[in-house]
Amino acid sequence: MSPVAHLTQGQKVFAFASMCLGMFIALLDIQIVSASLRDIGGGLSAGADDTAWVQTSYLIAEIVVIPLSGWLSRVFSTRWLFAASAAGFTVTSLLCGFAWDIQSMIWFRAAQGFLGGSMIPLVFTTAFVFFEGKQRTIAAATIGAIASLAPTLGPTLGGWITDNYSWHWLFFVNLPPGIFVTVAVPMLVKIDEPNLALLKVGDWIGIALIAVFLGCLEYTLEEGPRWNWLDDATIRATAWTSAVAGLLFVWRGLTAEHPVVDLRALRDRNFALGCFFSFVTGIGLFGTIYLTPLFLGRVEGYSALQIGQAIFSTGVFQIMGIPVYAWLASRVDLRWILMGGLALFTVSMFEFTPITHDWSWRELLFPQALRGFAQQFAVAPTVILTLGGLAPARLKQASGLFNLMRNLGGAMGIAGCATILNDRTNLHFQRMAERLTPASEPLNRLMEGIEANTDAYTAALKSLWQLTFREAQTLTYSDAFFSIMACFAIATVMVPLMRKVRPPAAPSADAH
Repeated sequence: MSPVAHLTQGQKVFAFASMCLGMFIALLDIQIVSASLRDIGGGLSAGADDTAWVQTSYLIAEIVVIPLSGWLSRVFSTRWLFAASAAGFTVTSLLCGFAWDIQSMIWFRAAQGFLGGSMIPLVFTTAFVFFEGKQRTIAAATIGAIASLAPTLGPTLGGWITDNYSWHWLFFVNLPPGIFVTVAVPMLVKIDEPNLALLKVGDWIGIALIAVFLGCLEYTLEEGPRWNWLDDATIRATAWTSAVAGLLFVWRGLTAEHPVVDLRALRDRNFALGCFFSFVTGIGLFGTIYLTPLFLGRVEGYSALQIGQAIFSTGVFQIMGIPVYAWLASRVDLRWILMGGLALFTVSMFEFTPITHDWSWRELLFPQALRGFAQQFAVAPTVILTLGGLAPARLKQASGLFNLMRNLGGAMGIAGCATILNDRTNLHFQRMAERLTPASEPLNRLMEGIEANTDAYTAALKSLWQLTFREAQTLTYSDAFFSIMACFAIATVMVPLMRKVRPPAAPSADAH
């Protein structure tokens, strides 16, 4: 008898919803602090460089544990790993709220990301065990919505909480859902049994290699733009360490008898392409979440709450897209839905490229609405197309790799956008400054009549510098959105390479 045969449909939905809630709060916390880092730094008497680690430490820890979750769930079982992950996330959220200095906050955030990260991939595997047919399509749509909606809502919710209460409540808000998930999941999610014997044959070398590889890679991507990449000795060291550990990890994953991450799943065309699409959607999702608040804060001077309100429309339109996707998914080949979603995301990025310094929420509404719809149609079908054809025995470890690719894409997207903002701003500024010469008629008209007044002349030059820098920044944001558009255009034309998904021919012996 199937391990979930004793559950009613209502119990399955309740159990799945409880796990989705855990996944939501784990993903939400990636970005919930992004609009409030200045407030956290002020409360903990920390500088901007140290405060940035409040987000970086969480990302590094989470990206390390996600690919390990498949093996950990086989050792401890899905329900007990998920419950332990939810409990650890809840306790560390409480500790983050009570942090007394920036060092304690960074350590607690790292623990929060490491302990809570396992909740994300486990939801994917459980959905394929609980549901079949149309129900699986709806479950995938729900997971896809959460995977892209939670980080999008993070800055909005975080800005509102900080403005109305205090930054401490960014973490205390996790306590009620965390406690609920910790109690509810072990009661119903009984889809497998622990196998502690796997600890004796665990790929400990592979675990060490992937931890070093991903930890150093995430540090390099997060800190590289700030320190001018390989010009900094620490960045050079972490980049080389990551490269060597990554090559050794790939070698280990392909040769070990029981590898911690199933790289052999990449031989399946759909899985390999799905990981690529997950990587690209990570670039788009996290890249735009990074760029839009930054533009509104630096160029428009918006507060944290105003930024949150301005980008909230993306989440609204994504939610509106869920029933449309559910209706189409039962009638249209998922590959063409995916292709439409990626194409729509490409168009939304193109709509961002004419951005000017006076864009407000009104001008941002249409491209953000397109992006919200596109996220739903780009993420949800990828889940089924990538994981739906894998045997249950491979599903746990493969889902960790699939989720890892989205987070890696996000890390590289943010790093790439930060580099573009740094390098292209200087380039645009220099190009405009070259035209501001005595031979320029508009400049002469602007400065005419104020040469005799030294103070007025100095003020005019300062105002001109600020105006030029603002326009250079704005052009750079357009460049960054164009780069994301190019990534999605490439992904769009690759969709026809995917095969129509077929369920595994026979159940695996490990599908208990």
